[in-house]
Amino acid sequence: MSGTRLNTPARLRLLRGPNNEGVLAVVLLALIVAMSIANPVFFSLPTAFSILRSSIVPLIFALGVLMVIISGGIDVSFAAIAVFAAYTTVRALETGMPDLGLVGVFVLALLIGASLGAINGFLIAKFRLPTLIVTLGTQGIFKGALLTYVGSRYIADLPASMAQISTTNLFEVDTSSGSAYLHVLVVPAVLLALGLAWVLRSTMFGRSIYAIGGDVEAARRAGIRVVRTQMTVYVIAGTMAAVGGLIYVIMGRSASPQILVGSELDIIAAVVLGGASIFGGRGSVLGTTLGVLLVQVIYNSLILAGVPSAWQRTAVGVLLIIGVGIQAIASRRSTQARILDEAPQKQEVAA
Repeated sequence: MSGTRLNTPARLRLLRGPNNEGVLAVVLLALIVAMSIANPVFFSLPTAFSILRSSIVPLIFALGVLMVIISGGIDVSFAAIAVFAAYTTVRALETGMPDLGLVGVFVLALLIGASLGAINGFLIAKFRLPTLIVTLGTQGIFKGALLTYVGSRYIADLPASMAQISTTNLFEVDTSSGSAYLHVLVVPAVLLALGLAWVLRSTMFGRSIYAIGGDVEAARRAGIRVVRTQMTVYVIAGTMAAVGGLIYVIMGRSASPQILVGSELDIIAAVVLGGASIFGGRGSVLGTTLGVLLVQVIYNSLILAGVPSAWQRTAVGVLLIIGVGIQAIASRRSTQARILDEAPQKQEVAA
């Protein structure tokens, strides 16, 4: 019995997860059960596929933001990079460039996204500027350059290679509550999540990101190449933003320089709710995935309940404040506990 009691806290910590993924999974499950009881339509395959489909682009954006937040930064320019890369690619194909095929289209968008991400990384890593200020500034620059030099026209007809995959589904199921279909572009989102999880958990580069987010000066003294690592983080974040932007355009079957405006709050909220510390050094792909699903389930629940869109944004904003507040309180308590633990040792040394 005593052995069982001793192991119980350890088991609870294991179930909770290093970034409270277990707690988030329980909250998500409870919300799904509550909504299914309140509205039986919610508990159906079409609704499940709809939530998964709506989570594809937010998840890809969130993975890029997760890397930045773990490294101790914050990125609010990813939506602008996504729009710039996707719209510029479509405009280039529309104005005379031969259709490169689906792979070529993605490669072009990725090069644009990586270039814009490199601008963020260079300014932040080389000059040690505040990440929020830099990405706010580049957000405006990218949007202004897009509208000035690329165009502002709405494009309703996508190139053939993009239009073809826009109607391709991975699963199509007919149910009593309607047709359920899951877009094939869920595959790259899953592959990116699995790939990033492996990078963060099993590579030196991933461990370097955590070290820089925990204490950049300590990481520098430990021999980590901080500038190069930060540059790489923002290049990858820009690349992921480009992937998300292009997938958004493909799934929406149209392109506009005004898309994805105001989506930054939802993505950052999902990452923070997923357990990533806004102060850096902590976060996981599993937690971020659960955070994205939680935000999408909340949106879907509020839509079914007939709540106006303005209040939907309010709900996500409240969740973001709660998530950051919990992190701040937990950080303060851990600091106080460490001070109390170190106090007796200092007294012994003084004696």
